Amino acid sequence: MIAYITIGSNDLPRAKAFYQAILPPLGYDFSEGCEGLSFVLPVPEGEQPSAPDVYVKRPFDGAPATAGNGMMVAFQARTQAEVRDLHGAALAAGGQDDGAPGFRAAYSAGFYVGYLRDPDGNKIALFSSNPDEPSRDD
Repeated sequence: MIAYITIGSNDLPRAKAFYQAILPPLGYDFSEGCEGLSFVLPVPEGEQPSAPDVYVKRPFDGAPATAGNGMMVAFQARTQAEVRDLHGAALAAGGQDDGAPGFRAAYSAGFYVGYLRDPDGNKIALFSSNPDEPSRDD
């Protein structure tokens, strides 16, 4: 299990606007401290986390944050409409489109995904594979 993801940022206020547009609607609680931004899914008492926490910070080594070539973080939405809504909200909050929401021929018929770049160039996917919704074959 992945315990947490740390995403580097050179501009925390811009990163904050971007990630607040997509993570709290997916159920993440937000907090901000001197070291950066924290997005954590609530865990019921007595249970183990089932998804990783997300931290957005300046790099620990003091060097500029750069996007990892081939690195992508994917967040699961509940529905295709939520993918579209969050993709639009992320664009309005300073993200860049890297693939409009829709089905992709290379993926399973029910995998609906949109791609973005955050303000620092990190690649983010928002997807839904809800079996109760139409697939590209319907």
